[in-house]
Amino acid sequence: MSRRGLRAAVAAGVLAASLALTACGTEEDDSNDSGAEGGGSAPELTTSGAFVPEPVSGDMAAGFLTISNTGGTDDTLVSVTSDVAGTVEIHETVDNAMRQVDGLTVPAGGEARLSRGGDHLMLLDLSRELVEGETVGIELHFETSDPIALDVPVEATTHTGE
Repeated sequence: MSRRGLRAAVAAGVLAASLALTACGTEEDDSNDSGAEGGGSAPELTTSGAFVPEPVSGDMAAGFLTISNTGGTDDTLVSVTSDVAGTVEIHETVDNAMRQVDGLTVPAGGEARLSRGGDHLMLLDLSRELVEGETVGIELHFETSDPIALDVPVEATTHTGE
């Protein structure tokens, strides 16, 4: 075999081996994408039951709702904004003590329930008095999903959402 023929044969062999290794790597990567994290489909978020009880004091209010995720991947509520509050904090309640957190997980195939006595939103520095029968704008911001804008009804101070 001539030198030129030998070089061509070696180059063809290297190219074939390279293609085979690349194909194996691609198949392995694809199988990892659909692995143990619930199928790997994107989060699919919806909300229900949102309300703000008419506040007793004029400078803060609480917000409650359920965020459901029918997708195959967890997402995290990372911030909330409102047209009536200077600041909205996300609070969790553990052992009857509430504390501000950086986010709340909305698990794949599950929900994050924000309710009286549990996790909730705190609307602070209200720009106006909130009265039963009106609505307030709230926008939920997530780590992965697009924001969700809501018109949330102001309910009676004693309303529980049930």
